[in-house]
Amino acid sequence: MAKVRQQRSVGLGRKLSYGARLLPGYFWQRLTRPRSAGRVHLILALADHFEPAFAPEDGAARAPYAEQERRLDRWCREYPERFAGFPDAEGRPFVHTYFYPAEQYDRAHLTRLAEHCRGGWGEIEIHLHHGVGAPDSAENTRRQLIEFRDQLADEHGCLSYGGGQTRPRYAFVHGNFALANSSLGQGCGVDSEMQILAETGCYADMTLPAAIFHAAQTGKINSLYECALPLIERAPHRKGRDLASQRAVEKFPIIVQGPLMLDVHLRGRRRFAIDNAALTGPNPASLSRLGNWKRAAISVQGRPDWLFIKLHCHGMDPRQDHAVLGEPMRRFLHDLVRGAEERGERLHFVSAREMVNIMLAACDGREGNPGEYRNYRLKRERPLALDSDRDNPYQVSSKG
Repeated sequence: MAKVRQQRSVGLGRKLSYGARLLPGYFWQRLTRPRSAGRVHLILALADHFEPAFAPEDGAARAPYAEQERRLDRWCREYPERFAGFPDAEGRPFVHTYFYPAEQYDRAHLTRLAEHCRGGWGEIEIHLHHGVGAPDSAENTRRQLIEFRDQLADEHGCLSYGGGQTRPRYAFVHGNFALANSSLGQGCGVDSEMQILAETGCYADMTLPAAIFHAAQTGKINSLYECALPLIERAPHRKGRDLASQRAVEKFPIIVQGPLMLDVHLRGRRRFAIDNAALTGPNPASLSRLGNWKRAAISVQGRPDWLFIKLHCHGMDPRQDHAVLGEPMRRFLHDLVRGAEERGERLHFVSAREMVNIMLAACDGREGNPGEYRNYRLKRERPLALDSDRDNPYQVSSKG
């Protein structure tokens, strides 16, 4: 959630453009989106834009290598110590999905992080910043994604597999939110990026919502959907077909959005703020914000009792340390777990992959406990090589 004081620096024109994109759909959702009348399953994932080299004073710079090592070692040591005592309904801890930047690959860092994840503390997926100084090319984007995908899978035992194929599958977060060149040509440059993602094994994009008042934010919000426009086009995720029960997904990657909600604070006077599900120093997780995230009612159509809440953070940004590793997060998880029964909730802490598996199960009409579908289609085990897989290395399967 961005504070109002942070929003005042944005020009009036950008605010008006942003509001014109979002508000019609937002209010229509509030009027028409069904709510579950009984107990709800909260399926929570945290997409961590995990950059050990991040330098707060200059986004284009890199922190000293010794500092990167210190940050990563501290995280892997302290996270289990601080958060092991807050299990979900299946006894699982709250995990991060570590979207690690491809352009910052470091073998030692990924080895350490993969070891942390094998201990049950999350999974690693793909993040990419590109086209910042000058527009990137489709060829270079494809090369970066394939190289990093194969490094994660072959050298570090990460990523997942589906449909009997040996090609690794992955979830994706775009750096600077500029997915498929959606940010007015900045921070990407590749109109066909979504097609490239599909061809290289991406099963879900988890970039949105963007930063507050960001040009890349789509008018379609609080949704799980397939792109309705051709993937070769710029920003084909502007329009989409919502995921629905009893209707199999036909086009990957699917778009998995986190909550984007208006929030009203009464502190002497009425004012509005925007909650974009980002965990930051000024705005850590809280039960108050949980109310916003639940009201977004992000679900597969026909299953309003399975609520999908995708949060995001920058775990390696020192400015956000208190929010993601400190007392506010401990207090939130304590209150979340201890009060779930009274609030009529059943909690499921999941990785990005597990969240998508549960969505696919919902689309196939599965019922019961969503926690049983964490490995529904996309699995961590690599299958034996198939001739069809070798012949069609970039085949996009409607079966996930």
